[in-house]
Amino acid sequence: MRRSLKILTAATAVCSMSVLSEINRPKFSDDGSILRPTDHREWVFVGSPLTPNALNNGAASFQEFHNVYVENSAFQHFKKTGLWGNGTQIVMELVSVRQGNDCDEETGACIETSGTGYFQGDFNGLTMAVKDTERFPSEPGGWVYYIFGNSQPPYADTAKEFPAAACNACHDAAADTDFVFTQYYPVLRTLPVLNQNNESAMKSISYEDLSWIR
Repeated sequence: MRRSLKILTAATAVCSMSVLSEINRPKFSDDGSILRPTDHREWVFVGSPLTPNALNNGAASFQEFHNVYVENSAFQHFKKTGLWGNGTQIVMELVSVRQGNDCDEETGACIETSGTGYFQGDFNGLTMAVKDTERFPSEPGGWVYYIFGNSQPPYADTAKEFPAAACNACHDAAADTDFVFTQYYPVLRTLPVLNQNNESAMKSISYEDLSWIR
């Protein structure tokens, strides 16, 4: 029986390593700067939260649409395992809200054939999060953050690490899954593997674990 368990454990480890090795990692220059991906708009688009300036005292912290893309192989890894593997790249490209004479000054909402609402204007900045516990062992969760520009393209070709503490505190406190705000993206939060993981976690809780509430 023990021999069977050892074989099963070894097979599981090999399978996990195989899955991890499939992730396309980012490229770095000799000085440690990361190279901006040129194909991020071809990655898996997971959603676009919106924080209009008009609803945030004229200046939202992240202006205004947040178009979020996950590198394809990293998405497939997450889809299979429910985990963000080493080498994961997640891009957030900021896009302004369209402006015009048909837009309300107070709310920023505009009128289009589909109705009154918010519509995308121009690209307005590019940031990226990268997970790598081997390259960045001292960073919480192995996550680091980069800014390629806070304005319209062209963006910078390379970027240095942004101070992780400035980003990680918010991610650690509020993000649902390993420093990532999966709760804002139904493409991610409805993946079967996440529901399975949650069910397994609930089944692993015994009544003894809950004795403190008696």
